[in-house]
Formats: sequence, C-alpha cells, structure tokens
Amino acid sequence: MRMLVSILFATASLLSPLAALASDDVEAVITAVNQDSMTLELDDGKTYTVPAEFNFEGLQSGARVLVFYTEVDGSRVIEDMQVLE
Repeated sequence: MRMLVSILFATASLLSPLAALASDDVEAVITAVNQDSMTLELDDGKTYTVPAEFNFEGLQSGARVLVFYTEVDGSRVIEDMQVLE
C-alpha cells in the first residue's frame, strides 16, 4: 500500500508542471483526513491538498507521515508522502 502511494506520487510529480517549482517537506502526524475536500490536516496546523488520484486507503488520524509539498497560490499541494512507523 505504501509503495503504491509512493509510486503514484512519484509518477504524478514527474508529469506535473509543479515538478519545476521548489518543494519543501514536513514530518508530522495526521490530525484529520477529509476525502470530500481532498485534504489532509497535520499537527503543524496546516491543511494539505492531495492530487485527484490520491488513495486514502489505510490513512487515518494519528499516522506519522513525511510529506513533500509545493505551495501553489497559498495552498500546500502534496507531491509525495511516506507513512512512517
């Protein structure tokens, strides 16, 4: 499952025009998963938008993640994410 998510994000980031922009990363804990708005909230107090092909399966509040994102028009858009143990 984690490998599938990583592969999807890697493919999306290579094909996306966002790949040319500078990205940043954050290690945090998920505080909320919102499939309707396609977002994740982390314990850093920020909301992160996920791509349309994102698979929420297995993600839940309390999971520690490493998120690589790009800020686009004031929104943090996830490019890649790893679930940490």
